[in-house]
Order: sequence, then structure tokens, then C-alpha cells
Amino acid sequence: MNKILLVVKREYVTRVRKRSFIIMTLSTPLLFAGLIGALLWIATMDQAEQKIITVIDDSGLFKNKFQNTDDLHFLYLDLDLETAKSDLNQLGPDGLLYIPDIDIQNPQGIQLYSESNPHFGVLNKIESTLEKEIELIKMKRMGVDQQTLEIIDTKISVTTLSLTSSGEKESNAEATFGTAYVSSLLIYFFLFLYGVQVMKGVIEEKYNRIVEVIISSIKPFQLMMGKILGIAAVGLTQFLVWVILSILVTSAGVSIMGFKQDAATIVSESAGVDNSSMELAQSSPGIWEMMDTIPFTYVMVTFIIYFLGGYFLYASLFAVVGSAVDSDADSQQFMFPITIPLIISIIALGFVLNDPDGQIAFWMSMVPLTSPVIMLGRIPFGVPFWQLALSVSLLIAGFIITTWIAGRIYRVGILTHGSKVNYKTLTKWFFQNY
Repeated sequence: MNKILLVVKREYVTRVRKRSFIIMTLSTPLLFAGLIGALLWIATMDQAEQKIITVIDDSGLFKNKFQNTDDLHFLYLDLDLETAKSDLNQLGPDGLLYIPDIDIQNPQGIQLYSESNPHFGVLNKIESTLEKEIELIKMKRMGVDQQTLEIIDTKISVTTLSLTSSGEKESNAEATFGTAYVSSLLIYFFLFLYGVQVMKGVIEEKYNRIVEVIISSIKPFQLMMGKILGIAAVGLTQFLVWVILSILVTSAGVSIMGFKQDAATIVSESAGVDNSSMELAQSSPGIWEMMDTIPFTYVMVTFIIYFLGGYFLYASLFAVVGSAVDSDADSQQFMFPITIPLIISIIALGFVLNDPDGQIAFWMSMVPLTSPVIMLGRIPFGVPFWQLALSVSLLIAGFIITTWIAGRIYRVGILTHGSKVNYKTLTKWFFQNY
């Protein structure tokens, strides 16, 4: 055990002292915060750039129906279409909207001309206005007056509540979905990143023949476990620093910039969402109120559990790959089968988030190779304790079995140089005895 701890200490101290580790650990939260801040700033700046859309309405149904905003202005022209198209450059608009004499029962032929592809927000604004006005015209023709239309117009905002043993607790579907999605992506990223680090470390020591000196004083299995545990400690350190810095940077950014609008509102405005949707967005909870509905301590603890379990499982497999090859180029044939379960997990994540209690979500959260990504996607939605306990137990059993198998292959492969290795060779190494 002391020898394993020595390897753990060596791996940990060597890696955390590297300049690249320090720079990446400290700069990543700042880069993400800067990127998000820049996107929000650009979104607010875009609102000040007014676009002009000229309108030719041969139907006469939409005169002055398009409402001007700070970033979008509609200019009505009394010209024929061909003349307006030929004078488009002289008029200098961002687009030309042509509305023919349409049949409101089948409104076809409406066209938007522009020199480049129209902005999604502009197109959404035009379509929503046309749809709303046509609906109003239809209802008026059916004998429904304006007062009745105002009474009919209804906006709904559903408040979600979670029923727990301690009583009712307010929840938020958007915050839950976002937390689940981000947690799954993060654990996918960490498993792949630190698993590859284990493989590269083994390949480097094997290539430099350092391992032959180390093996003279320590067993191969002890070396493998020490390397896996050491890099796991590095990963946890980096993750905890990122969490702390992200909280500090986010809090400082919100305090300094002092956004008067919620981020969702800014994005909605820049995307051209209609007024009714905007009102719902403005009446919805703010970003901090949304975050308060997420059990972050519970999510954080389960994240660490599944990170460790998934990391030990995949790191042992990556260690086998590193011991079987002599260079990074030779590792590709063995890496692909290992990464397939992770890729499948990311592909299936969309189905899981839409139905976190479905059969796909349940079974994939039980299989050790896919459970770290899938279960982290289910956790924020609420998972029965027996399912969580069963999943963790299977994950522990999975990495114990995988580590044992990997250890038997590693002890032979780490001292093998220059030979052509395939899956048949790996099987032979597994059954080989000293």
C-alpha cells in the first residue's frame, strides 16, 4: 500500500506543478465567464442596430400592422414589386417584404427579399405578426368583436412543484434540464480527458523505458493503481477549483455588470420572440431563483461518486491500451471500442432528458459503462433511492472487475516492446501466468 501511495504522490505532485495545469485550471472558468459575458454583451449591442424592412402590401390587410421596435423598423411603400426589386440597393433596406392579394383561408405567396439570408429574429417577427393578424381577421369575419378577442387572449405560466417527504418544494423545469445536460456533458468530458491522460502517461513511461526501472521495485498492478489514483486526485482538484472559481466569477460578473434583464429575456429579444412570449419570459423567475430550485449539494455528491466510479472503470481500460502499444498512433484501434459506450451515452442523452424515467434511461443508468453519463442526466429530475443504490453498486462491481482484468493484461503489456498487438494477443496476456 505504501508503494501505491508513493506512486499516487508522484503522479499528483508532478502534474499539479506543471505550468499547463495551473494555467488551464485558473483560466478555464475565466474563459467561460468571458465567453458568456461577451455573448450577452453582443446580444444587447445587436438590439441597438436597427434593421429596415420595406413592405409592399397588395392585399391591404396589413397596413401599419407591423410594430416598429428599437432594432426593427418597417417602411411601407406604394410601388409595384418589380420596381421595388430593381431599386432595392438605392432604397437601402435590409429586406423587402411582399404580400400579394392573398386568400386568408390559404395565405400563399408571401415573400421576403434580401441581399443575404434573413436573420432568424426578423423572419420570426414577420411570421408571428402575419399569423396573428390573419387570425384576428378570421375571427372578426366570424362575428367576434375586439372586446371578445381581448377576453379570449390568455397567457399561461405553470408553476411546477415537487412533492417530497418533507412537503412541497418549488421546482423549475428549465433549470433542471440545464443542470442535467451540463452535468452529463461535464462527466463525459472528464472521463475522456483523464482516461486519456492515464494512457498517455503509461505510453510515455513505456517508450522512455522508465517503467523497466520502476518495475524492479514495485509490482505492475501497484504501479497501475497508483497512476490511476494519482490522476483521479488531480481531476478532483481541478474540478473543485473550477467549481469555486466559477461561483466567484459568476457572482462578481453579475454584481459588476448589473444586468437589469434576465439572460433569458436578453436572448429572447435578440432572437425576435413575439411580445406574448416576452411577457412570459419577463414574469418567469430570475436566474438565481431558478438555481435555488436545484439541490446542488446532492447533485455535486452524486457527480463525484459517478466521476470516481466511471473514471476508475475507464482509466483501467485506457491503462491497458497504453501498456499494449508503443505510441499514440498505435492506440487508435483499441481506443475506439472503449469510447463507443461514452459516445452512445451522449447520443442517447436527448432521449433520456425527454423521458428520464423511461426504459432507455433506466437500463442505461444501470450499465456501468454508460451509467455515469446517463444517471447524471437523471439525477436533477429525481431518481428513486433503490435505483441510485443499484446503479452505484453495479458501477463499483464494474470497475473492480475491469481493474482486475486490466491488471492481468497490464503486467505483461507494460514490459512488451516492438511486437504487433491485437485482441488475440491481449487475451493471451490475460491468461498468461508468471
